[in-house]
Amino acid sequence: MQKKYEEVKPLPIALDKTKQFGEVWFYVEHRYGKADPVSWELLGEARRLSRLLNVKCAAVIIGYKVEHLIEESASYGADKIYYVDDKIYEDYRTEPYSYVLTELCLKYKPEILLMPGTQNGRDLAGYAATLIPTGLVADVTQLDIDPATGILLATRPDFGGNEMSTIVCPKHKPQMATIRPKVFKIPPKIQNNNYEVIKEEIKVPEEKIHTELLKFIPREKIRLEEANIIVAVGKGFGSPKNLYLAQEFAKVINAEIGATRAVVYSGWLPKEVQIGQTGLTVRPRIYFAIGISGAIQHVVGMQNSDVIVAINIDPQAPIFNVADFGIIGDLFKILPLLTEELKIRNK
Repeated sequence: MQKKYEEVKPLPIALDKTKQFGEVWFYVEHRYGKADPVSWELLGEARRLSRLLNVKCAAVIIGYKVEHLIEESASYGADKIYYVDDKIYEDYRTEPYSYVLTELCLKYKPEILLMPGTQNGRDLAGYAATLIPTGLVADVTQLDIDPATGILLATRPDFGGNEMSTIVCPKHKPQMATIRPKVFKIPPKIQNNNYEVIKEEIKVPEEKIHTELLKFIPREKIRLEEANIIVAVGKGFGSPKNLYLAQEFAKVINAEIGATRAVVYSGWLPKEVQIGQTGLTVRPRIYFAIGISGAIQHVVGMQNSDVIVAINIDPQAPIFNVADFGIIGDLFKILPLLTEELKIRNK
C-alpha cells in the first residue's frame, strides 16, 4: 500500500552539489472555476514526488476570477501556487494557455510538470511541450523517481496493454507527463496555512490568438470516469443484441455502461466506454463486471473501485479474485431477475 505523502522521506540522491533541483508542478484543470478531480489526483502524486526530491510542490492555475482554487490547492497540500488571472483566460483555448504555461516554465524552471490526461490536458501539454521545448510522456499510470539520478520514471501501457514501458526524458526540463484520470487517489485535505502565492501578470494580445470560443455547450452525459455506478459488459453476453439486458439493468440503478476491450474491438460498443489498460481507468462506488472473465488488461482499469460485483458462469474466472461479491451463474437468468427485483424495490 502506498504511504501517505506526509510519510515520504527524501531519497539519498547522489548528485552534483552544484545542481539545484526545481520544483514539482501540477496543473489545475477547471471548467469556469470548478476543478476537475484529476487535478487533486495529480497533486497527491506531485507532493509525493516533491518529498522524494526534497523540493516544493506547486500548483499552476490559469483562469479568470478563480482565486478560490488557490486555497483549495493549498488545502490538499500544495506548498506554492503560481496564479495567472485575466479575462482572456476565462475560456480554455490552446494558444493563450500554452503561452502562459510556457512562460512560467521558462521563468521558474520546474523539474517536473504533471498534466491531466483529459482532452484539454493532453491538448495543452502537447502544445506547451513543443514551445518550451521538452519531452512529454503520455497516458502515464505510474510515477517514481530514480534514486540514483533523481530522474522521473514514467510508466505507461504499450502494445495494446500487453506490456508496460517506463520512459525517461533526462535531457530536457521540465520532465512532463500526462496522467490518466482515476489512477491515483485524491489525498486527504490538511490544515495548510504555510503556502506561498506567486501571481504573474502574463497577457497574450487577443489579435495573436487564432481561435475564438463562440459558445460553450455543456456535456449532457457524464464522463464514465465520473460515474458512481458502472455496469461493465464482456463477451459473455455472446452478441451485441443481448446488451439490452445490461442497459435495462443500468437504467434501473442509474448506472453508466462500460465495456472490455474485446467488446469494443468487436464493434459492439464505442471506444469511449472501454475500460482497462488501453481504455479508461475508473474508480466508481460500485462496479458490476458482468460476463467478464477478468483479464489483467481489464482489471487494472477498475480494480480500485470501492465495491466490485462479478457475475460469471465460470467459477474459475479470474474476475472473482478481485470481486467483493461474486455470483456464479448464467447472466441471462440472473440479470433479468435482478432488474425486476430492483424495479419493484424502486416503486
